[in-house]
Amino acid sequence: MTVGVGPAGSPTIDRPYRGNTSGEVIAGKLMLLIVSLLICIGIVIVYSSGAGWAENKYSSSEYFLWRQLFFSVIGIFTIVFLARIDYHIFYKVSKLFLFVSIFLLSLLLVLKVVGVISGAARWIGYGPLKFQVSDVAKYALIFHFSRLISEKQAYIKDLHNTYLPLVVILITVVFLVALEPNFSTASLIALIGFIMMFIGGVNIRYLLATAGLIIPVGAVYAMIAPYRMARLVSFFSGDEKGMSYQVLQALIGLGNGGLFGLGIGASKQRELYLPLSYNDFVFVVIGEEYGFIGALFVLFLFSAFLGCGLVIAKHAPDNFGKYVATGITIAIVLFAFVNIAVATHLLPTTGVALPFISYGGTALVFNSLGVGILISISRSRKQRRESESGTEKPEGGLS
Repeated sequence: MTVGVGPAGSPTIDRPYRGNTSGEVIAGKLMLLIVSLLICIGIVIVYSSGAGWAENKYSSSEYFLWRQLFFSVIGIFTIVFLARIDYHIFYKVSKLFLFVSIFLLSLLLVLKVVGVISGAARWIGYGPLKFQVSDVAKYALIFHFSRLISEKQAYIKDLHNTYLPLVVILITVVFLVALEPNFSTASLIALIGFIMMFIGGVNIRYLLATAGLIIPVGAVYAMIAPYRMARLVSFFSGDEKGMSYQVLQALIGLGNGGLFGLGIGASKQRELYLPLSYNDFVFVVIGEEYGFIGALFVLFLFSAFLGCGLVIAKHAPDNFGKYVATGITIAIVLFAFVNIAVATHLLPTTGVALPFISYGGTALVFNSLGVGILISISRSRKQRRESESGTEKPEGGLS
C-alpha cells in the first residue's frame, strides 16, 4: 500500500492490487445497462400512464412522451460525458457547489416571502428551463461531505474539528429544503448525510445524540401542517374508509395487475383515477400493466444498481471516490425505495419520484450525473493502471 498526494494536496491511500481487478469495471458497465433499462422503462410507462392526463391538460396524448424522451437523451449524454472525465473535479468545486446550492435555496425562500413565488418554493428558472434546487443541494452535500470526511480521516471522531462542521452543513441544507416546504426530500437528505457520516467513521454517540434531537423536531414539523397530518392519519388508519383517495386507487391498481398484469397500455387507473400516475405513483402503473412479475423486475434492477454501486465504492482508488460512490448509490436507491414503499402503502403518502422512471427532467438529469460519476470512479483505477504500464488505450468508448 502506498500513500500519495491527492487533489488539492489531500492525502490518498492507494490500495494494493490482488489478482483480477476488473470487478469495478464490470460493475460500471453493468450499471450502465441497468440504468439504460430503467430509462427505457420510464419512457414507455410515462407515455402509458400520462397519455390521458396529457390529452386532458395539454390536448396532446404525446406531450409527456416527447419531453421524457428528450430528457432521457440528455441523461444518456450526461452519463457518457461524465464517465469520461476525472471525478476529482467535484472535489475541487465541492465547496463552491455547496455555497451555490445554499444560495439558491435561500433565494427561493426570499422569492416566496416577497410574493414572487406562491405555494411551495421548490423550482427556479424560467419557462421550460426550470430545475428543482433540492436536487442540486443533494449532490452538493454528497460531494462536500465526501471531501470533508476523506480529509478528516485522521481525526474523524473529533467533535469540534469534524462532527460539528459536518452536522452544521447538513442541518443548514435540510432546514432550507424543509422550509420550501419539502419535508420528504429534507428527511431523505438528512438520512443520506447521517449514513455517510456513519460509514465515514464519525463517533456513533454524536450521531445518536443528534438524531435524538432532530427526530422529535421533525415529527412536530410534520404534524403542524394539516395536509401532512391528514396523510399520517390516513396511513395509520386500519379502515379502508380512512385511507386517502390516492392510496386507495393505488392499491386497486396493484390488485388489478395480478401476477402477469393487464398488458401494455391497458391500465385502468391511469385514466384520470390515480393522481400523478406518471410521476409519484408510476410504480402502480407498472404493477397494473406488467403485474407482480414486472414490479419484481423493477425491484431487481434497483437491487442490482445497489450492488454495482457498492462494488464501485469498495474498489474506488481513494477515499473521496469511495464516499462519493456510496453517497450517490444510497441517494438513488433510497429515493426508489421510498417511492415504491409509498405506492404499496408501506409508508405515508409523499411526493418522491421513482429515479429514471417517473416523469421529470430535473431528477432524471441529476441522477444521470450521479451515474456518470459512478462509472468514472469505476474506470479510474483501470485507466491509471494502463497509464502506469504505458498501455493506455486511445480515447473512445466506455472501456
